[in-house]
Amino acid sequence: MNSNITVNEAGNLALSGVDCTFLAAKYGTPLFVMDEERIRSNCRKFKNSMDMHYGEKGMVLYASKAFSCKEIYRIVKDEGLGIDVVSGGELFTALSVDFPSDKIYFHGNNKTPAEILMAIENNVGTIVVDNLTELEFLSSIASSYNKTVNIMLRIKPGIDAHTHDFVQTGQIDSKFGFALETGEAEKAFKASMDMPSLNFKGLHCHIGSQIFDIDPFELAAKVMLEFAVDMKNKYNYEITELNLGGGFGISYLPEEKPTLLENYLGRVAKVINTTCEKHGFKIPNIRIEPGRSIVGDSGLTLYTVGGVKEIPNIRTYVSVDGGMTDNPRYILYGSNYELIVANKASQLKEKVVTVAGRCCESGDLIQENTLLQDVAAGDVIAVLATGAYNYSMSSNYNRVPRPAVVMLKDGKDRVIINKESYEDLVRNDI
Repeated sequence: MNSNITVNEAGNLALSGVDCTFLAAKYGTPLFVMDEERIRSNCRKFKNSMDMHYGEKGMVLYASKAFSCKEIYRIVKDEGLGIDVVSGGELFTALSVDFPSDKIYFHGNNKTPAEILMAIENNVGTIVVDNLTELEFLSSIASSYNKTVNIMLRIKPGIDAHTHDFVQTGQIDSKFGFALETGEAEKAFKASMDMPSLNFKGLHCHIGSQIFDIDPFELAAKVMLEFAVDMKNKYNYEITELNLGGGFGISYLPEEKPTLLENYLGRVAKVINTTCEKHGFKIPNIRIEPGRSIVGDSGLTLYTVGGVKEIPNIRTYVSVDGGMTDNPRYILYGSNYELIVANKASQLKEKVVTVAGRCCESGDLIQENTLLQDVAAGDVIAVLATGAYNYSMSSNYNRVPRPAVVMLKDGKDRVIINKESYEDLVRNDI
């Protein structure tokens, strides 16, 4: 368990010192709970490390697809980070709390014309271009508005990050970005130079998610810089910015040991410095995009057990009042989580169970064959490290309302996203 997760004197699980059974009783379940102090600490670790290695040339961008709401943008803004957004909805949410538009990077492999127009009208700092069609459209719109738009090109460096197939985004067979091997990246580079309404700043890559090794990040930095050097030699155009994306792994299970942030940034900085010095290339501004590694371990989800169904010699199902509507990651990726019976946290885990969700779907499972304390109806189960890609991927399948999100700070709890009501479910129905 992370240091912000403890067992209190009553034997109950606590997050940031607040009893999880108290929160479940106060707000009901399912319930997302997040630790603001942990989020801020993670923000500062990244920012301090970037400042140490790159000074004014470095900037941390929170990858807000991990968890997007007004309050997280306020916190990230307060900590001095930039953000990346991947939709009009994320952009609108950030702008609604006056997030500085010059520190917003807009990503996406198929931005709609309306989203691109929205970004231009709101003076979004940088648009990360994914394909030639988008590049040409963006140039045309910027010109019609008599504006100059900062852009970067998303490049596929062709690196296998040793992660789940669904979350590998740097290899050639990916829907994202321009491939190096096919000459597509060079074509986009050359085209970007010749568009007067676009300010071509640099290159972006993202090699995958939940990566524990440093080697792929080092290789990505080297490949991207060598491509930039090659383009400078061919076209006499030197980029001023390099965005190496995110994908830093977190611990979902006790045995998982993520790479220390200092080690990652130090080793990658060494590659950047060495490569630039070797080729006489000016060190560009460096950007990184942590998302999961900022909010993932700050959160957990609480459920109430409805029933326990034992099938002799097969398995024991423990049914909870949430499921794939608030955590689809198991059915999508087979993602592992650590589970604890919050009101029996001091007891040993001795029972192998499968925790099942409430949806009318056989694959709606939270975890299979996992060890839990002796669990019964009415118990509260906590699923740890659900701060990223849980609420943000939640849905209303089976017309299930989305849970509330509660934030903890200084031992106090507050709602930052209200629980949906049945009225909310039919609000847009006609």
